Amino acid sequence: MGSTGMKQRAFEIEPSEHPAHGPLFSWVRIGKQETTILKVTLLVNILVGLILLVPEIARGAETLQKIRIGFPSLAFSYMPFYVAKEKGLLKKYGLEAEYIQMRTTIQPQAVINGNINFFPSVSTGISAAVSGLPLVVVLSFCDGSPWVLVTGKEINKPQDLIGKKVAISGIRTSPHYFLLAALKKWEISEKDVGIITTGGTADSFTALASNQVAGTVLTPPFDDKAVSLGFKKFMFLGDLADIPYVGVVTSQAEIKNNREIIRRTLAALMESVAWIRANRAESAKMIADKFKVSQVEAEQTYTTLTKILNKDGRLNPKIARGYLDLLRQERPIP
Repeated sequence: MGSTGMKQRAFEIEPSEHPAHGPLFSWVRIGKQETTILKVTLLVNILVGLILLVPEIARGAETLQKIRIGFPSLAFSYMPFYVAKEKGLLKKYGLEAEYIQMRTTIQPQAVINGNINFFPSVSTGISAAVSGLPLVVVLSFCDGSPWVLVTGKEINKPQDLIGKKVAISGIRTSPHYFLLAALKKWEISEKDVGIITTGGTADSFTALASNQVAGTVLTPPFDDKAVSLGFKKFMFLGDLADIPYVGVVTSQAEIKNNREIIRRTLAALMESVAWIRANRAESAKMIADKFKVSQVEAEQTYTTLTKILNKDGRLNPKIARGYLDLLRQERPIP
């Protein structure tokens, strides 16, 4: 495989060993030579492994070990993380979490540098991995993306966005790619729309609410909250492209050096997902309190969340392949 004359498929799934419980997942190889292989981990049947590990981890967790996770802003898709911390699930597994706000674009390097242990954007993790960073996707919570283009009421057709500003959380983030997919569908050049970055979904909502932009790409509950302020959901974007959503990304060094911490983190987060599904009323109340939305909006957000949350932590290979194809349109990927 080291021969330069030997071709390797750009996307190849092979069995590997998951830090949570042995050979329960796969990784993707990208590259032409063994020496230049970049790894993007795809989880398979992790829930089974985690269930088997629960008694072992829970008994052994006596001293709290600190983990740090980077988030760009408040977002409903991070509910498994919020619940894991606020309901004591991380502590159950011997962990104390610090949640640090930082832009999505700097999170990959922050993990590599050891400033944080994990970050949640699976798409960012894969994008950074194919660019050469030694990152690993160890969990994927979602089987879909809930992104919506929300605009002012004066935007009645796609062409009305020409010459206007549209906010996204960052370049090469999911909102960015979904917006580009919409512009392509409408045959509008991205140069004809002023795309500005805000750093996070909550900040994009603020930009819209303060009339700094004509539109923005949002998720619940910010989309419904915007509607209550007089804006409108112009178009659902989540089905325009195959883009992974939220999960857990770490570094290869973390996998090698802190395997047990990763094992406990994944167990706590998957238990958090199960808790959300089993506790609709309390989950909706948490959403209402955290995002300062009405109970009706919180209930709608909860419904959307449980529709896209998967039960086993898998990253759908079709979505992963589709996303790699999307990345190939902007950079060479072997």
